[in-house]
Parts: sequence; structure tokens; C-alpha cells
Amino acid sequence: QVQLVESGGGLVQAGGSLRLSCAASGRTFSMFAMGWFRQAPGKEREFVARISSDVTSYLDDVKGRFTISRDNAKDTVYLQMNNLKPEDAAVDYCNVVVYGPKEYWGQGTQVTVSS
Repeated sequence: QVQLVESGGGLVQAGGSLRLSCAASGRTFSMFAMGWFRQAPGKEREFVARISSDVTSYLDDVKGRFTISRDNAKDTVYLQMNNLKPEDAAVDYCNVVVYGPKEYWGQGTQVTVSS
């Protein structure tokens, strides 16, 4: 089992920045990918960013604005979000994939962007 605790969401004006964190605990040695998804009201949950062995991938809409990084010593993944837009507002979820494979999800953190 892997437990995930997210933090860093909040309210920000358009053009502002937020940094999300997701700390993993438990069987973290089995993790091979960490990432973020988001779900806006009335929409499907969508992929935002992922990091695996220092290889990163992003949703096209966030490229150049968001940066995902990972601190292996702390088993923590971060999502630095710059130049936020109202359409970025959503509940953001941390996602971890472990060998098996199996996925784990965080509880979600709200990101609100005012125009």
C-alpha cells in the first residue's frame, strides 16, 4: 500500500502561481511513476503531468506553465503551476503507479483561479 497526502491548493488570481505537493508513504520503493490529474466540475478527470525516472510528460495546455519535479529522498512530487488561467481551476489529484502495476490516488486538493 502507498498513502498519499496532498497540499498546496488554494485560491489565486489569474496569472498567479501555486505549488502542489504530494508526499508518499508506505511501500514507496515500488513506485515508478508519480503524477497529477485534475477534474473540473462536470468534466472527466484528465492527465496533467507525470514524472518517471526523471522523464516528464505534460498535458499540452500546461506545457511551458507547469513543472513537475520529484524529491526521491522525501518521496514527494511537486507541481509548480505558473501563469494560472481560470480554466485551470479544478480538484487536482496526485497519482502514483507502482510495479504490478497498481495505481494509488490522493484525496484531491482544490485549485481555484479567479479572473
